[in-house]
Amino acid sequence: MDPHDDLLQTPAPDAPAPRWMLPAWLPVRTLGQRHRERVLTHLLALSELDRYRRFGQAVTDDQIRSYAGHIDFQRDEVFGIFDARLRLIAMAHLAFADDHASAEFGVSVLPRGRGRGLGRRLFDLAVLHARNRGAHTMVVHLARDNAPMLAIVRRSGASVRYEGSDAVAHLTLPQHNLGSHLGALAESQAADLDYRLKRQALRWRSLWSWRGSAPGP
Repeated sequence: MDPHDDLLQTPAPDAPAPRWMLPAWLPVRTLGQRHRERVLTHLLALSELDRYRRFGQAVTDDQIRSYAGHIDFQRDEVFGIFDARLRLIAMAHLAFADDHASAEFGVSVLPRGRGRGLGRRLFDLAVLHARNRGAHTMVVHLARDNAPMLAIVRRSGASVRYEGSDAVAHLTLPQHNLGSHLGALAESQAADLDYRLKRQALRWRSLWSWRGSAPGP
């Protein structure tokens, strides 16, 4: 078991969260094999429309389970943003081609996390990691009516072509350099620290809650 994930039970992923639980800047954490169940929980919480926008087609719960079960955390990069209760409210999957020359990006954000720039944060970090892994192109498949994501890829300078109800964006990536590697390292360290602090705060809240509800002597 991941030492960072030995948590008390957390609320359902679609439970409402107060504004204070979602600060203006949220570090993005790299996810691994130990987070597979959290990824699955996040994706299953998506509505029918959100699933279509994420995968480009209607998908069932079983198809999502298959997708989550086949993510290759060694080859690909998966990123997540957690709220103060350590619930995964946004995630992105950067899937690399076998030669690593290109990478495909997909992102999803739960309703309570929208309007805070989380999709943009995940996209920017994916660009950074794709560069550092030597990819020349990043590809994004999305629904034509996914206006927020279309705005993000257009602002990045990607070319977009439409195929019926779908859109495909291609972004040419600059070469990696020392700055891009240092940037990725700083992001990773900040995200790990943020996660540990949230984990500690959650434990303290749970402890005080337990003490407050425990019967007296």
